[in-house]
Amino acid sequence: MATELPLDFWEMRGEDHLNATMALLCLIWGFNFVVMKLGNGVFPPGEFAALRFLTGSFVLIGVCLLKKIPLPNKADLKWLVLCGLFQTAYFNIAIQISLTYISAGLTSVMTYSMPLFLSIMAHKWLPGERLTTGKTFGIIIGIAGLCLAMNVHVGGSFWIMLLALSSAISWAVANLLFKLKLKHCDTVQYTTWQMVIGSVGLFLYTLSFEHGEAQWGLMPVVYILFSGVIASALAFVMWNHALRRTEASKASISLLLVPIVGVISGYIFLDESLSVGTLAGISLVLAGIWIVNRKSAQENRVKIKPKIGKAL
Repeated sequence: MATELPLDFWEMRGEDHLNATMALLCLIWGFNFVVMKLGNGVFPPGEFAALRFLTGSFVLIGVCLLKKIPLPNKADLKWLVLCGLFQTAYFNIAIQISLTYISAGLTSVMTYSMPLFLSIMAHKWLPGERLTTGKTFGIIIGIAGLCLAMNVHVGGSFWIMLLALSSAISWAVANLLFKLKLKHCDTVQYTTWQMVIGSVGLFLYTLSFEHGEAQWGLMPVVYILFSGVIASALAFVMWNHALRRTEASKASISLLLVPIVGVISGYIFLDESLSVGTLAGISLVLAGIWIVNRKSAQENRVKIKPKIGKAL
């Protein structure tokens, strides 16, 4: 007699879709390193970030109107404000200030240590997301590979390095809040309104503390459109979709590929150097991602076999 297979079985079949989503996301965000570098050459950094997310916000508001997605529930507003301030406003402000005082490589490593913090938070506050020894080892290997690939030399003020590290923590907190408090929201709805709130915070920072003139032209507009429409509106919808459907540690560890793609994109498009150490670091990052994903896949198979047996 035919019976309906458990939901977990169909979620397993969606694994390839999620992997493809994360791969495309890493390509978009990685290439956006090149676009941001070019954009920061014609705009003050904070202004470019504010324009990027404001553009993304307008695009997402348009999508909400076309799809007739309702406004957020009143009960969700406080969590949306916190996520917007942590993920869009503070995250980007901390990165821009850090880049002024320490290297881009060190800033990238500090920022993309987020998977470690999110995995620890998920272990404590998200049911069913245990931080096993294998996952911890994989994340540490991945971060070590990132340090090697980005040719990191530790230097600069302790407080500035702490500020760069806080960008990772703020991003992790926003992701945790999404999974804890806002997972029921429509993905586009959540992404839209946290981005709108974060954009306001970025503009307030820019108006208050940043100086410099923008150099407008065709290519600066292209930089804003790519960063705003593709790397912000589309990419954050993709990220929140993936985060909703899989474990925090598994989704976030894949993001270690973002600065790696950024380095390779810089080599291809900006004639930047690519050393043997960078290639060795890339191998370690890939190994770390494989270890975490392998552990998660094994755990999923253990969970699903009894359920399939019962269904059959």
